[in-house]
Amino acid sequence: MRRSCVRWLLTLTVCFAAVIASYPQSAAPSQAQSSFVQAVGPIQMTVSDMDRAVGFYSQVLTFEKISDTEVYGDEVEQLFGVFGARVRLVRMRLGNESIELAQFLAPRGRPIPVDSRSNDLWFQHIAIIVSDMDRAYAILRRNRVEHASSGPQLLPDWNKNAGGIRAFYFKDPDDHPLEILQFPTDKGNPKWHQPSDRLFLGIDHTAIARGFGVDAVRVSTADELVAALRRAYAEPGPHLIDAILPAGL
Repeated sequence: MRRSCVRWLLTLTVCFAAVIASYPQSAAPSQAQSSFVQAVGPIQMTVSDMDRAVGFYSQVLTFEKISDTEVYGDEVEQLFGVFGARVRLVRMRLGNESIELAQFLAPRGRPIPVDSRSNDLWFQHIAIIVSDMDRAYAILRRNRVEHASSGPQLLPDWNKNAGGIRAFYFKDPDDHPLEILQFPTDKGNPKWHQPSDRLFLGIDHTAIARGFGVDAVRVSTADELVAALRRAYAEPGPHLIDAILPAGL
C-alpha cells in the first residue's frame, strides 16, 4: 500500500462551534483564515457488509459510488488504533457532498448497541436534504427502512431556527441513524431551493445544528467565513460554521 493513500483517510466534519467557543475574543477574524487544515474529507461510517451498504445508499438514497479501495499496514493500524486493521473504503457522493463507508475486513468490530438512543454520547447522524418529503418517505417505506421516529414531523415554530422544517429519522442496514429534511422556502441554503429533478439532494451539516436551536451557516469563501466569525464573536452562545473548501486545496 502506498503511504500517501493514508492521508485521505482523515475525515473531518467541519464543526467550528468548539473552535469558536475556545477562540480568544481578542483575536482578529483575519487570523482564523490561517489554518492547519489542508483538506476536508467526507464523514466516515463503519459498516459490517460493504456490498449491502453500497446497495442501500446507491439504490435507495441515490448516492453515487466514486471510489473503492482496500488499505492496510502500520499507518492504517496507527490511524484507526486497531492492530492488524485491513479496511475496505468506499466513497459515496450525493450532490456536492460525500460520505465514506469503511468495512473492517479484519478484525471485525462490535455492532451498534440495540438500545442506543439519541441522547447517548456516541450518537451521530447525517441530514439528507430532500425536495419532496412525502415522496422520499414513500420510497423509504417501500424499502422497509427501520423507523427511528414515527413518521415525518413538522418542527415547531417556537424554534426560530428550525420552525417549519419537516424531518424524519430512520436507520441504515447497520443501524446508523439517518435523517431526511425538507426546508420551507424561508430556510436553508439557497442551493436546496434551486429547481432540480433530484429527490435526494445532498447532505447539510448546518441543518443538524439548527434542529437543536444552534445558529448555523454554510460558507464557501474567505469573505463569508470572516463575516460568519464576526457574527459568532458578537453574539452569545455556540455557532456552527460549515466551511466548504475548494477542491484540491
